[in-house]
Amino acid sequence: MATPFIITLDGPAGVGKSTLAKRLADHFEIAYLDTGAMFRATAWKLGEGSWDWDIDKIEAALKELTFTLTGSGSESVLSLNGVALTNDIRTETVGMWASNFAQIPVVRAYQKIAQRKIGETTSLIAEGRDMGTVIFPQAPCKFFLDAALEERARRRYEQLEEMGKPADIKELIEQIRTRDDKDRNRKEAPLKPADDGIIVDTTNLDIDSVFDRLVAEVKKISA
Repeated sequence: MATPFIITLDGPAGVGKSTLAKRLADHFEIAYLDTGAMFRATAWKLGEGSWDWDIDKIEAALKELTFTLTGSGSESVLSLNGVALTNDIRTETVGMWASNFAQIPVVRAYQKIAQRKIGETTSLIAEGRDMGTVIFPQAPCKFFLDAALEERARRRYEQLEEMGKPADIKELIEQIRTRDDKDRNRKEAPLKPADDGIIVDTTNLDIDSVFDRLVAEVKKISA
């Protein structure tokens, strides 16, 4: 494909972005880019409190990080400095660290360059929080998924259970609420739908129903 075809999938935690992005990538046989994992991996690699470093130190650390994406569909592999990312970055604690890093302009600038570089040569499903508004505003298919807070916490709870990382549902609700507030109200690229994005509320929809809706919209746009 001469020009990479990009589908963006934005939304807060717990709306099913990862599951749907992987299924879409499998269906259309293109790569899956989890940009949230890039922020998580950055936070995990630099460690707790690193977001409080002075900007020069953060910039120097970022220059040592290189992300690559290989494979396609749900078999896509995102690597940091040549090492494939693992579930070590998937804890709620690392998620909060990532949210702290997301407030820093120099970090967002670095991630923007890294993400766009991947999208220059690869057709992909880009999952994140500002894919349709900032990173790939030219993408022909832009989706924004949302759902009620309690439902998102329940889904996150089940996801963590499956990963062998037990969690407290009440604590999850508060963590997600706090992260939502940070993501939606930050000055740099706040979480919101693109002006021409398609908004889908998944609160009362099962994953198959949402998937079918997204596939139909992509086919309509790409026809």
